[in-house]
Amino acid sequence: MTPAPHSVNLEDLDPDQRAAALAPRGPVAILAGAGTGKTRTITYRIAHLIDQGLASPNRVLAVTFTRRAASEMRHRLQTMGVGGVQAQTFHSAALRQLRYFWPQIAGDLPWRMLDNKFALVARATRGAGLDASTETVRDLISEVEWAKARLISPDQYAESLGQRTPPQAADKVAEVYRRYEQAKNTPEGFLLDFDDLLLHTAGALENSIGIAEEFREQYRTFVVDEYQDVTPLQQRVLDAWLGQRDDLTVVGDANQTIYSFTGATPDYLLNFSRKYPHAAVVKLQRNYRSTTHITNFANTVIGKATGRVAGTRLTLQGMRQGGAEPEFRTYDSEPEEARGVAQEIKKLQHKGVELKDIAVLYRMNSQSEAFEQALAEAGIVYQVRGGEKFFERPEVREAMARIIRAQQQGAVPAVRGADLGGVVRNILAPVGLDSQEPEGARARERWQALRALVDLVEELGRATPDLDFEGMLAALRERASAQVPPTMQGVTLASLHAAKGLEWDAVFLVGLVEGTLPITHAIKADDEAIEEERRLFYVGVTRAREHLFCTWSKARQEGAKATRKRTRFLDGLMPEPTPSTELTQPDRTRRRRTCRICGEPLLSPAEKTMGRCEDCPGGNEEVFEALRTWRAGVAKDIQAPAYIVFTDATLHAIAEALPSTPEELLAISGVGQVKVQRFGQGVLEITTQFL
Repeated sequence: MTPAPHSVNLEDLDPDQRAAALAPRGPVAILAGAGTGKTRTITYRIAHLIDQGLASPNRVLAVTFTRRAASEMRHRLQTMGVGGVQAQTFHSAALRQLRYFWPQIAGDLPWRMLDNKFALVARATRGAGLDASTETVRDLISEVEWAKARLISPDQYAESLGQRTPPQAADKVAEVYRRYEQAKNTPEGFLLDFDDLLLHTAGALENSIGIAEEFREQYRTFVVDEYQDVTPLQQRVLDAWLGQRDDLTVVGDANQTIYSFTGATPDYLLNFSRKYPHAAVVKLQRNYRSTTHITNFANTVIGKATGRVAGTRLTLQGMRQGGAEPEFRTYDSEPEEARGVAQEIKKLQHKGVELKDIAVLYRMNSQSEAFEQALAEAGIVYQVRGGEKFFERPEVREAMARIIRAQQQGAVPAVRGADLGGVVRNILAPVGLDSQEPEGARARERWQALRALVDLVEELGRATPDLDFEGMLAALRERASAQVPPTMQGVTLASLHAAKGLEWDAVFLVGLVEGTLPITHAIKADDEAIEEERRLFYVGVTRAREHLFCTWSKARQEGAKATRKRTRFLDGLMPEPTPSTELTQPDRTRRRRTCRICGEPLLSPAEKTMGRCEDCPGGNEEVFEALRTWRAGVAKDIQAPAYIVFTDATLHAIAEALPSTPEELLAISGVGQVKVQRFGQGVLEITTQFL
C-alpha cells in the first residue's frame, strides 16, 4: 500500500480524539458531541490508517450526510497530503456504483434519473381521486419518500404507520404510492428516483455474487458520518457494502437526531455495540466551539430529555472561557421581535462582531419574512440560507465565465497558491470588484459576492501552496457542484434544520413559542416527536460560539391579542423573562404614542405608522394617490407585492409629512435606510412637487 506523503501528527489532537484516531481497524463508534471536532478526528483517523499502511486511499469510502460535508472532508484530507479517498453522500456513491454495475444488472435496458417527481406524483394523486393541489402533492411526495426510506412498500404502508399521521387517508396514500411506482416503468426504460438508487445498489450487491465480490475488492474501509440520522434504506446499503466484514467507523450524536420525519432513526447508532460486541467506543465531549456559558445551557436543555435517546447523552465540556450568559427577550408581537433582533445585531456590530458571524435561526422557513423586512429597514445586509445558491447568482456565473475565458486565452500569469487571489481579483475588476465597497444595497451585494469568490480562491491557495490556475478552477467547480458557498458578509437567516453542521459567533433563536417549537403536529403526535423538537432546539443552541439570544413574541401581529405561550423547552432554564418593555423609557413611550390630532392612544400598526387614528382627518389625499400610482409601477418592475415597497399606512405618513430630503424621509415610521436607498428618489420626486 502507498503511505501518505507525510506522516500524521496525532499530537494535534486531544486525548479522546487521539484515542479515536488510533483505534484499531474494525468496528469503531465515535460518539461526538456538538463542537468537539468530529470531522477533524475522522480525517486524522483516515490519514493515520493510510499512513500506517493499514488502508489504501483508493480503498476507503467515507460517507457523509451532505455534499458540503463530503467536499469539506476531501479538502481536509488533501491538505494533509492524503488524496484518492472517496468521500461522498450515500446517494452520490450509489449513483456512481449503479452506473458502473447496471450492464451486469439489466443489460442494455435503459434508465435515467428522475430529478423531479412532482409531475408523476401529481398524476398519481389525480388517479387516486385526490385533489392535486401543490400543497397536497408536496405532502404526498414527502410521505412516499418516508415510506421508501423506511423500506415500506405500498402494500405495507397502512399497517406501518404506527403513531404517524398521514397527509391523506392511508389507503389513498398507498394508492398514490403504488401508481407513482408503476408510472416510473416507461416504454423508454426505467425512471429512478434518489431512493431507487439505494434500493437497486443494495439489490445488486445482495443478489449478485460477482458484483458483490468486485465491489468489496475495491472498497475495504468504511467511515459513516452523522450515523444518528441513517435511514433503514441507507443501513441496508451499508450492510450490502460490508458483507461479512466489519472495518467500519461510525460517527454520531444521538442528541442531534433531528431527521426522523425523513425516515431516519438513531437505532443503528444506539445499537452499534450490540451488533458489534467487540467494537471500540470513544466519546468526544470537549467542546471547542462555544463558551462555557453556552455549553452549560446546552447541557441543561438536553438534560431534560426523556425517551430512548436520553440515556445515551453526552455532556459537553466547554473549553472556552469568558463570553456572555445566554439572553432572553419577550416581545409584544412578531414585528417587534424582528425589530428588536435587528437592534441587538446593531449593538453586536458596534462591539466588533462581523455580520457574517451572526445568524437568526427559526423553526419554519415562513418565519423569515418578518426578520428579512426588519433587517432590510435597519440597513443590515443578510442572506437566506436555502435561497438563491451562491454559484447560481448572475454575478458569480459571469465571474466564473470571465475566469475560464482568461485561462482559455492564456491571459493568466504562472502563479500558484495564495497568489491566485490577486490574479482573479484583476480579472474581476472590470465587472465591479473595486478596492472599496460601493454604496447602494444591490451594488454592495454584488461586490460582496465577487469579493467572497476571491477570498475563496485565496483560501484554496493557502491550503494548497502548489495549486495552479487549472487546479483552482477544478476546485471551484467541485465547490459549485457540491453547493459549498464561500462565507459572505451578511447576517445568515436559516431554519434550524438548515443550520445543522454550521456555527456563528452570535446566534438568535427566534419564535420560541408553543406551536412553533415544538411545532403543532409534534404536540399532536407523541412524546418522541416532542423530544425531537427538544433536540432541534439543542442543535440551535450549540451553533453559537459566544453570544446566544432566545426570543419570542406574545402575538403574531402588532396590536393583536397576546395568545402565544413561550416554549416549554425554556421552563425552569432561565430567569423571569425580560420583556420588550425592558427597553429604555423613551422607547416605551414611543410605542405607546397617542394620536397627534385627537390625543387618543394609537392601537393598530397602521395608526402608529401614520401618527393618528384612522378616523381622524389626515389630508393630502392627492399626494397619497400619486404615491400609490408610483408604487404600483415600482412593484411591477421588481415583480413584488406592493406592500414590499411601502404599506398604505407608510404612504399616508409620507403624504402627510411631505419630506423633501432623504433625512426627512428616513425619520418616517416604516421607512428604513435600505428603502431610502432603493425608493427614496422616486418618493421625493413626488413629494417635492406638492411643497
